[in-house]
Amino acid sequence: MPATITAVTHYFPPDIYKNDYFSKYLDTSDEWIKTRTGISERRFLKEGATSDLIVPAAKQLLEQKGLSPSDIDTIIVSTVTPDHMFPNTAAVVQDKVGMPNAWGFDISAACSGYLFSLRTAASLVESGTSKRVLLCGADKMSSIMDFQDRATAVLFGDGGTATLVEMSDDPNYGILDNILHIDGEGGKYLKQIAGGSFKPASHETVDKREHYIFQDGQNVFKAAVKGMADVSTEIMQRHNLSHDDIAWLVPHQANLRIISATANRMGLSPDKVMINIDKYANTTSATIPSCLSEWKDAGKIKKGDYLVLSSFGAGFTWGAILLRWNMNV
Repeated sequence: MPATITAVTHYFPPDIYKNDYFSKYLDTSDEWIKTRTGISERRFLKEGATSDLIVPAAKQLLEQKGLSPSDIDTIIVSTVTPDHMFPNTAAVVQDKVGMPNAWGFDISAACSGYLFSLRTAASLVESGTSKRVLLCGADKMSSIMDFQDRATAVLFGDGGTATLVEMSDDPNYGILDNILHIDGEGGKYLKQIAGGSFKPASHETVDKREHYIFQDGQNVFKAAVKGMADVSTEIMQRHNLSHDDIAWLVPHQANLRIISATANRMGLSPDKVMINIDKYANTTSATIPSCLSEWKDAGKIKKGDYLVLSSFGAGFTWGAILLRWNMNV
């Protein structure tokens, strides 16, 4: 019996920053950003940490499901912006929400973190190790953004999500398959140079702005277009599914052109693609689950729908998950 998603919620900070915020001090414009990325605005958390993006979503999820915090037995936090190097953010969330019976850990896989974590959560449930896994996909990207770099500053935002993973009640519904990859050769194109054991923090690393996101945009773009499209079509072919069978593509929200290229390879029309990059920009681990949450809240996902979740991120990391929705709207 496969594991499945039984609830998903999201939280975005209230403070909205439109593209004009950057064009006031950087050599960029609203039109330039929209044309190249599809982004119109994003949210930044003024005070607090990544856990403060997770806690509202987690509390909302528990309330929706009628669960007590003590009903959660495992917490997984997918993030590249943990509150601390240690303790892990799962422990911080456990304490803030008050989940006394839960153990947990963080997963760092950049923009593919949610998919890697969803597969991990499903494995814990399917093996009988866990009954209810609270998967938290969240990032405070503003904490590692260089606001003086026009190439990357406009791309990211802050957001948090919570997903409940439990055993499915039907073998034909739930998390049916996954294709997940990493290629460390791509790490040189998208990374945070300093702050780890390879290059600990120093005056020099701070002066060189090496604690911010570094991205070779052209190489990342080319690899992302191919990677996301390849795995998304492959997972359809493995299950003899055509574009008519897929209700929704749920892509990582990094760039509208990457999303469109993936949908085109899959033969999907734009009305079958979940897109919220225009409102939130790239929130890394929160992009895919926030789409699921918003579309679920709007009643746009029906029980039995086939969904392809697809991502690409630093590492390089990329993958796709085939999910058959079994939540009643």
